[in-house]
Amino acid sequence: MKKVILLVLVAFAVSTTANAQIDFGLKGGINYNNNGDATFSTTGTDLINGAESKSGFHAGLWFRGKVPILGLYIRPELVYTQVKSEYTSGTTAVDYEFKKLDVPVLIGKKFLGFGNAFIGPSFQYIIGDEFEFGNLSTDDFNKFSVGIQMGLGVEFGPLGVDVRWERGLSKSESEFVDNSTKITVDNRTSQIIFGLSYKL
Repeated sequence: MKKVILLVLVAFAVSTTANAQIDFGLKGGINYNNNGDATFSTTGTDLINGAESKSGFHAGLWFRGKVPILGLYIRPELVYTQVKSEYTSGTTAVDYEFKKLDVPVLIGKKFLGFGNAFIGPSFQYIIGDEFEFGNLSTDDFNKFSVGIQMGLGVEFGPLGVDVRWERGLSKSESEFVDNSTKITVDNRTSQIIFGLSYKL
């Protein structure tokens, strides 16, 4: 059912711009996930230390159509993301990697001829992971979640660069007890995203 909801959201976002002048292109970049603590300060510290904590990457497609209200635009995206996270086993934090499809649906506004600001929901579905603990797998977890993205970007011709902050909104924390060990897994991301886009 949740897969159907995700597909309907994609179709709606694209159809919303169907009658407008549409720009579209490719995008990719780097993600830094800190499981609830991602800020520009912590991300900067991580970069200085070699980006070894929770770095990942993303790649996908974007579309953009004008909205006839206040000069706004709508920008739905379809993005494959691979990022590191962690689960807590007792008092020990253990890293693992997961892959997801992200569908941000952003509302934005251009300014100064080359800048833009945007905000909107991001619908996410986990499609793979490296989580292993006893007989547990993420098949036991809620793989669909909703987050929010906001950010700023600049564009020069077909090239664009942006930086975003993303926070998961859905309650997706799961707790298990395995041989008296409490396992806590929370797949919500709180991350800083650096992106590069190219308009085709």
